[in-house]
Amino acid sequence: MKTPKPSSKERIQPRSPVGTVEALGQSEAFLEFEERLSRVAPVNRPVLLIGERGTGKELAARRLHYLSTRWKGPLVALSCSALTPSLIESELFGYERGAFTGAERRRTGRFEAADGGTLFLDEIGNIPMEVQEKILRVVEYGTFERVGSSESVEVDVRIIAATNADLVALAEGGQFKQDLLDRLSFEVLFLPPLRERKEDTLLLANHFAARMAFELGREEIPQFSDEAVAALESYSWPGNVRELKNLVERAVYRSDSMLIGDIVFDPFRSPHWGHRPPQEEDHMVEADTPSIEDLMDKPFKEAIRELEIRLLQRILQRTKYNQRKAAQALGLTYHQFRGLYRKYIKEIE
Repeated sequence: MKTPKPSSKERIQPRSPVGTVEALGQSEAFLEFEERLSRVAPVNRPVLLIGERGTGKELAARRLHYLSTRWKGPLVALSCSALTPSLIESELFGYERGAFTGAERRRTGRFEAADGGTLFLDEIGNIPMEVQEKILRVVEYGTFERVGSSESVEVDVRIIAATNADLVALAEGGQFKQDLLDRLSFEVLFLPPLRERKEDTLLLANHFAARMAFELGREEIPQFSDEAVAALESYSWPGNVRELKNLVERAVYRSDSMLIGDIVFDPFRSPHWGHRPPQEEDHMVEADTPSIEDLMDKPFKEAIRELEIRLLQRILQRTKYNQRKAAQALGLTYHQFRGLYRKYIKEIE
């Protein structure tokens, strides 16, 4: 029995597996993103999704697939950050028997598995340069060779890639192939962070609360107190929708009442310390940060230079090298931050 193609209404919210955050929102930023996604979905070209952690890049990739003409074909995903560089190539392209120690039989890769459908490459910035070359060939010619083989394999695959890294900066620094970036960026979609979707915070919170109550077997739908609503709407949500989901579900299961008033934003806050324990990397950064006394012994320009370098190193570590978040944390525009970053790129790296 053939699966009927979903209607336009059903396609607005495609079914998703348990644990996937639904595409819900009414804010201008969210609706604008959804409109752009819907427009490019039927176009058989690569799409690059850029967004912070927790903004729903995988969900956006699923929507792109199911709104495309390839919706009957397979949707295959690979998290490039979950594999070592040596494994990524064999995972993507497969290998022949005897290609390396332990290769006892031929294995097909993700590209072959996605033939006729879509391949979602999450955290594509982690792919090594030599593998990027092979991906570029697939994008351009639709062919590749398995590891340990010289036989060409033809595939028809649409690539959707996602990252929270600055691929332009990586390409400028020689860490990402400019040709591949050009081919993957037919359309670049920026997922709006939750802090730019203030109107959606309570909508999503109520959705997650109702779903958690249902999962716990509770008959009533939880409500948030005025204080809780104010706290939710004023928070900056560095972990975005994923963080909101975890926070709300935690609040519902901990509450003995249907009125939720206690909102715990930091689950690592210890009742003994009063805050989460300091991280080892924080000690390392602070130990390496120059003191005022150290800087006073240096010429003014040299002291300012050293302070700027250390400040950039520290904020990049804290933001996991997400340059847009680093710029925001420093109160700079992205272009101002990029100028400062380029100025000290050799010292920072």
